[in-house]
Amino acid sequence: MENTIINETLEGLLNTINYTSDAPKALVDMGHIEARYLKDLKINVGNALKYENLSEKESALLALSVTINEKTKTLEHALLEKAKLAGASQEEILETYACVSLLNVNNVFYRFRHFTKKEFYQTTPAGIKMTVMGNPTMGKEFFELMSLGISSLNGCELCVNAHEESLIKMGTSQQRIYDAVRLFANIKGLTVFFN
Repeated sequence: MENTIINETLEGLLNTINYTSDAPKALVDMGHIEARYLKDLKINVGNALKYENLSEKESALLALSVTINEKTKTLEHALLEKAKLAGASQEEILETYACVSLLNVNNVFYRFRHFTKKEFYQTTPAGIKMTVMGNPTMGKEFFELMSLGISSLNGCELCVNAHEESLIKMGTSQQRIYDAVRLFANIKGLTVFFN
């Protein structure tokens, strides 16, 4: 009976993320050794993908951006398909990759500036082209929301504060911001099992 419950929980989690390959061994083992955490993971990820302040497509694209950032290829493939099923266009998907790439550049650079706190680095122009941020296919607000999440993952305090402030100025609710960051956190936790 216990194995049936574990298998149903694992299957439910994999269905939630549109994962059709064999379950990662670490996830299977987790179910047999610490089934409570597998259940928590299923609930947390399932809830994160259904927060009311994010559409199904937005949730799938944000989740996809986490897997791109964390380089979890099999999970990335599953969430890429989930994003397509939720109605994401090829342009929105490619823009997700562009956003993750650009934010990795910015997060490294601006963390350096923030950590060193030296005038030369603060005042010398960055010279980083960011035209994709100007008029994104997915819309400026959502691009900023994704940028905030990636910056949170990468631990760039300066970028997190700048993107959060920008979102507030655009009229984004704190609850929408909070839900997006919770989604990023839960999908980041899930990626541990797919490395």
